[in-house]
Amino acid sequence: MTTLTGSVRTLAVKAADGLLWLITLMHMLVAASLVVALLSVSEADAAEEADCGGSNILAGLEQSDPARLATIRREADAVPNGKGLLWKIEGQGLAPSFLLGTMHVTDPRVLAMPAGGAEAYAAARTVVVESDEIIDEKKASAAILMHPDLTMFAGNRTINDFLEPKDRALLENGLKARGIPLPLVAKMKPWMIASFVALPACEFTRKAAGASFLDKKLAEDAVSQGKSLKGLESLVEQLSAMDSLPVEWHLRALIETLALGKTIDDVLMTMTDLYLAGDTGMIMPMMRSVAEKLSPGDLGYADFEQRIIIDRNRVMAERAEPILKGGNVFMAVGALHLPGKEGLVELLRQQGFTVTPVN
Repeated sequence: MTTLTGSVRTLAVKAADGLLWLITLMHMLVAASLVVALLSVSEADAAEEADCGGSNILAGLEQSDPARLATIRREADAVPNGKGLLWKIEGQGLAPSFLLGTMHVTDPRVLAMPAGGAEAYAAARTVVVESDEIIDEKKASAAILMHPDLTMFAGNRTINDFLEPKDRALLENGLKARGIPLPLVAKMKPWMIASFVALPACEFTRKAAGASFLDKKLAEDAVSQGKSLKGLESLVEQLSAMDSLPVEWHLRALIETLALGKTIDDVLMTMTDLYLAGDTGMIMPMMRSVAEKLSPGDLGYADFEQRIIIDRNRVMAERAEPILKGGNVFMAVGALHLPGKEGLVELLRQQGFTVTPVN
C-alpha cells in the first residue's frame, strides 16, 4: 500500500482542511455538481428524501464567540462587490444585461432566484451559463468518459492504494450512507468521489432523482423558450482545472471531509443562508474561520483559489465580453466568481461595462 510520506506528507499537512474549500467547490463547479446525477443509483435510493439538517455557524458565534464573528464580518466588509446576487450590466448603446450568482444546488429557495431575477431572465434574448453541455446528460457523460485521465486512476491503481486502513473504513462508511459501494467508485480520483460525500444527503437524493440544479434549470428553460444558450467553459476544462491540483491534496481533503461528519451540514447550511442573503463576500471568510478553528496553520488554499477561482474568472470574463456586447443577456455563474478584486464584477468593469447591484 502506498502511503503519504516524505514530501507528499509535507504537502498533505500544508493542505490540511482543504476539505472546506472542496465543500465550496461543490457549489462552484458545474462538472462536480453534474457528477452526482451521472452516477447510476437505484430508484428507491433516489426517491428517499433526507433531512438537510445543519445549523448556522455564524448564528452560534453570536453567543459563543462574538469576537471571532466580528473578525469574520470585518474581513467580509473588505471584500469588493461582496453584497448582491443579481447585477445589471450596461454599456453605451446596449440593451441592459444581467449577471446572476448561483449555487449549483436543487434547493427550492435557490431555484426561486433573488428579486428581479425572474423578470431579467424572461426579458433576455441570450442566456449564458458556465457550461452549456449540462443540458444533455448523455453528451456530458460522454465528454467526461472521453477523458478518463482527468477523472480516473490509470492502470490497476485505485484509491485503495493511497489509503490507510482507518481512512478506507471512513470512506466506505461515508459512501455507504449515500448507497454507494466503494468498489463502484474505487477507480475514481478523490475529488470525483468527494462529489458524492461532500453534499448533504438531501441534495444528493434530489439530484439522483433527476432534480435540476439552478444553472441546469436556467439552461433547460432557455432552450425550451427559444432563447440562445451559450457556455463560457467546457466540462473538460472544468475537470482539467480540478486535475491540475495534486492528487494528494484532494485525497487529504476527501478524508478530512469525511472526518468532519455532521459539521459539513453546518458549513453548507451557513453557506446557503449567506447566499440567500446575498452576502457572498462573507462565505470565504466564514470558511477560513472554520478551517483555522479546526486546524490552525497554512491551509494550502492559494493554489486552489488561483486555479479554481481566479484563473477561471479571467477566462469567463474574456469569453463573456463579445456576448455581452450584443446586449440583452442573462448570465449565470457560481456566486463565488462574482466578489473580490479579481471577481467577475470587477473584471467586467475593467472591460468598460457599468456593473451595478440590482438589490
